[in-house]
Amino acid sequence: MKGRTGTGKTTSNQQQLVLFTIAEIKSQIPAEGIEMEKVEAYNKAWRLGVESNDFSLVDEIYHPAFKAVDAVSGVEVNIDAFKEALHTLKDSILVTPAEVIVENDNFLKAHRYNRYTEADIFNSVTVSLFYKDGKIINQETVFEELDYDPSEGQDWNWEDYE
Repeated sequence: MKGRTGTGKTTSNQQQLVLFTIAEIKSQIPAEGIEMEKVEAYNKAWRLGVESNDFSLVDEIYHPAFKAVDAVSGVEVNIDAFKEALHTLKDSILVTPAEVIVENDNFLKAHRYNRYTEADIFNSVTVSLFYKDGKIINQETVFEELDYDPSEGQDWNWEDYE
């Protein structure tokens, strides 16, 4: 069995995030001049994109010059390609909210889990976000396939993220 990555535990903030409607997500965005935690902004932006195909928050947190190498294809992509990939996968994958591993002004490293809905395939996912001018300019994502269900023995289950 591979070593387990991260705590696998869900905080009350993450559980509440799942319950937000689109309007509630947008209403929780802080007023200008108040900085939202990077991981919170990242989770909210992508959750809104998945739930409603509204990527306006993603556009707010990603730099216009964003480029990254797609972890699956190895091809350099822009933010529109990331959005399209998520839109394509949204019905076949469940994603837990990311949790901070390391964060500073120009960098965020976070961890989450994925589950493919058509099969019992689980991934541990580590995302490294690099910032320029307060926005994500580059992203590195590492997937590790797990040979166990990371929700087992935890205080959360996959139905929390459907």
